[in-house]
Amino acid sequence: MEQITLKVEGMSCGHCKAAVESALQQAGVNQASVNLETGTVEVHYDPQKLSVGQLRDTIEDAGYDVV
Repeated sequence: MEQITLKVEGMSCGHCKAAVESALQQAGVNQASVNLETGTVEVHYDPQKLSVGQLRDTIEDAGYDVV
């Protein structure tokens, strides 16, 4: 299990938080936690199943920008 914190732009409300966390969980991460104040998402994932690129793509497909 690995953990990564990604900086995400465009998240501003509870709906944004839920959308990003839900998209990541559907992609197969173990845990995703959005912090709206810092504009980050902490992701716990299995690197044998998902790459950082896939995590970024999942967030971007949900309509947010990973920087």
